[in-house]
Amino acid sequence: MNLQKKKKVAVVGGGPAGLMAAEVLGAQGVEVHLHDAMPSVGRKFLLAGRGGLNLTHSEPFDRFLGRFGDREDALTPMLREFGPDALRAWAHGLGIETFVGSSGRVFPKDMKAAPLLRAWLHRLRQAGVQFHMRHRWLGWADASASATQLRFATSEGEVANDFDAVLLALGGASWPRLGSDGVWAPWLAARGVPIAPLQPANCGFDLGWTPYFAERFAGQPFKSIALSFTDDRGRHFARKGEFVATATGIEGSLVYAASALLRDQIAATGSATLQLDLLPDRSAEQVRAAVLHPRGARSLASHLKSRLGLEGIKSALLHEVLSREAMHEPEKLIATIKALPLTLRGARPIEEAISSAGGVRFDALDAQGMCLALPGVFVAGEMLDWEAPTGGYLLTASMASGVAAAKGVMSRLAA
Repeated sequence: MNLQKKKKVAVVGGGPAGLMAAEVLGAQGVEVHLHDAMPSVGRKFLLAGRGGLNLTHSEPFDRFLGRFGDREDALTPMLREFGPDALRAWAHGLGIETFVGSSGRVFPKDMKAAPLLRAWLHRLRQAGVQFHMRHRWLGWADASASATQLRFATSEGEVANDFDAVLLALGGASWPRLGSDGVWAPWLAARGVPIAPLQPANCGFDLGWTPYFAERFAGQPFKSIALSFTDDRGRHFARKGEFVATATGIEGSLVYAASALLRDQIAATGSATLQLDLLPDRSAEQVRAAVLHPRGARSLASHLKSRLGLEGIKSALLHEVLSREAMHEPEKLIATIKALPLTLRGARPIEEAISSAGGVRFDALDAQGMCLALPGVFVAGEMLDWEAPTGGYLLTASMASGVAAAKGVMSRLAA
């Protein structure tokens, strides 16, 4: 008889990390009980797939690992076990073909999240995974309660159950309406688990536009623009891309990519000043020649539009940072076109962020992913203290951590 079939494991959280952990455990014959506060699982997963589900990235693996910044060393063993290639093979095993887009990002062939999730849940049910929806975890009864005895609020009242092991995959604190609300952080901290403060990641920032700019240009994109920033630690970011003006500041893919450095600089000094190259495809010499070219009776605005294509939101941005007098100082205008400074005052609230940073610190876990202060309790996904840019990195690492934590559970059960 396989004794593991008698073992009962709770997985708390029905996002990608929790579902992947349930799959690994279910495949080993464990009795898996997956709990989620929502009426259905994978809600943030489905939302992320509305514009095309970005599963992972096809870039060289060493470069892929580098996207995790200070947490590269902690995540590398997990990603070597279940990385981009393994994720694509896993999707193919569910009958979901994938392709590599022009940016190197990997998508399902039909771009949709729902067919993949349906196939995944069918596999989990076939493996015997039991789903308990509308079960909101409430922590433990008291400080003396067993770490594997959990309380849940349900539509029929509070219930308590004891398990052989617990795997928590409750997400961070972004998109709380979809279930990731971070309420678990003080509960774990009270039981002696070190928690790094939860912070917004892949987020927008406030800077304070003039009323004219905010009213006229909020929601409009900055296209073909380069953003650069160097923080006080010497960490540097420079990339070309796009982002969007909001009523209070900026957001969008290019801003999200730099958000970790910008957020940390604001936390350290109260502000962060980045530089924008409004014309990254033109050299400073080309811009100078165009600005200094005789314009005759034309206005400066007409001259810049004719010679450099500067108009609309980019032209308005120049007027945001330069006075009327400075606009007519050629060298100052040239320098600002190629390195326009924007000073950010604060990150947008974590509830608006695509993901979150902070969480259970890696030094709070043993080599198997179990909380040192909570024997039998394992952690996966965005609950852990790491972050990554968009582009498939978040999903891949979340699922990889689910695999790693589930294998840690198996090792404990076997012992």
